[in-house]
Amino acid sequence: MATVRSNLGRVLPGSSILFLCDMQEKFRHIAYFPQIVSVAARMLKVARLLEVPAVLTEQYPEGLGPTVPELGAQGLRPVAKTCFSMVPAVQKELESRPQLRSVLLCGIETQACILNTTLDLLDRGLQVHVVVDGCSSRSQVDRLVALARMRQSGAFLSTSEGLILQLVGDAAHPQFKEIQKIIKEPAPDSGLLGLFQGQNPLFR
Repeated sequence: MATVRSNLGRVLPGSSILFLCDMQEKFRHIAYFPQIVSVAARMLKVARLLEVPAVLTEQYPEGLGPTVPELGAQGLRPVAKTCFSMVPAVQKELESRPQLRSVLLCGIETQACILNTTLDLLDRGLQVHVVVDGCSSRSQVDRLVALARMRQSGAFLSTSEGLILQLVGDAAHPQFKEIQKIIKEPAPDSGLLGLFQGQNPLFR
C-alpha cells in the first residue's frame, strides 16, 4: 500500500474544520472587510453542506461588538477571547476531534490572530490552510508579510474556491450542484493581485 504523504496539503471533509476569526462590527474599517466576510460566508455555506464543523471566535466582544450578520453564522455559538490566537479559546473543541487533520482559516487580522492561530495549530501538528482571499489587515504590508511568514512556517496558502473544490472532490458528489451555485460567481477581489504580482521576493 502506498504511504500517505502528509505534506501535500490535501483536505477532506471528515478530517477538516473551519475556523472563523473575529469578523466583528468594530473591525469594519479593515481593508477589504466586506470582501473578506463574503468569502468567509461562502466557506461556511460549503462547510455546512459537507458537514465540516465550524468554530467562530470574537475578540473582546464587549468592546469590539458581535460578529457581523452578513457572515451568516447564526447557529454558531461564538467563543469570546482576548488572546491573539483562537487556539486557547477553542482547545476543548480541538481535543474532542481526534480525527482532525486540517484547519481552514479565515478572518482578521492576518498579522495578529490569523498568524498566531496558525503557529499554534502547526505546533499541535495540524495542517493549516490559510484562505488568502478570506483574511485581511488594516495595513496591506502587514497582510503581505504575515502571509509570507505563515508560508515559511509550513502553512498552506489557498484560495477559497481551491479549498472548496478540494473538499467536494468530485462533480458527482450529491452536494455539488448546491456548491456550484455558491461558487458560480468568482470570489470578490480583495486586493491579492497587488500583493502577489511582480515576482514578490517574499514568496520565492
